[in-house]
Amino acid sequence: MSPEELRALCLSFDAAEEDFPFDPQTSVFKVLGKMFALTNLGARPLTVNLKCDPEDAVRLRGEHEGLIVPGWHMNKRHWNTVTVAGGLPDRLVRELVEDSYDLVVAGLPRAERLRLDRP
Repeated sequence: MSPEELRALCLSFDAAEEDFPFDPQTSVFKVLGKMFALTNLGARPLTVNLKCDPEDAVRLRGEHEGLIVPGWHMNKRHWNTVTVAGGLPDRLVRELVEDSYDLVVAGLPRAERLRLDRP
């Protein structure tokens, strides 16, 4: 997956926005103000921090050693750093980004979640 494809994927979700609160190189993708992905799209190798269910996070780290690791500068129980261009199937990366978005949406107040469901 290329940096452009990763950016397009993150922005494809309902109400997703890109922000640069830390520096001009670090893209933070948010849904209604809550972060679901963080990456430097110009970095090599390309990595992205994604929210993950704690049990799944540990399992994924074991199954993809070196490619999925505890989230760099994040709560390591809830975040993984995923090496996007390191041999993981694009399908898996897409699923992990979608799971991160879904976890963040699930934590939003009910009224905000309902706003996302409207066409």
